[in-house]
Formats: sequence, structure tokens, C-alpha cells
Amino acid sequence: MKLHIPDMSCGHCVTTIEKVVKAVDPSAIVRPDLASNTAEIEASIPTAALIEAMEGAGYPSTAL
Repeated sequence: MKLHIPDMSCGHCVTTIEKVVKAVDPSAIVRPDLASNTAEIEASIPTAALIEAMEGAGYPSTAL
């Protein structure tokens, strides 16, 4: 899945987002792209659950 994360703007943001994703799916693969404020995420959980976790961490996102 690909998410647009408008508030992802630096390396710290990337680290936090990776931690959030790994907290809900430890086997997930996260490929962030700061230039486009997106992240490709391979996870076994539903997109809605991932978006909910991201919002809980202060990074609202939308599926692309």
C-alpha cells in the first residue's frame, strides 16, 4: 500500500513512522519518500488499521 503523509518532513518523522508501523506489524517493510511525502508499506494488516495507528502518532495519512 502507498500512503500520503503530508506531515512527514524530516528524518525524525521517518523514524517515528517506521516505529509506528513496526509496532502494529513487526514484519512490515517501510519505504519512505520524503520528496513526495509518501511511504510504500508492505504490511499484513488492513490499510484502515495502519492509517489509524499513524493518526494516533500524529501523522494523519491517506491511502493512494
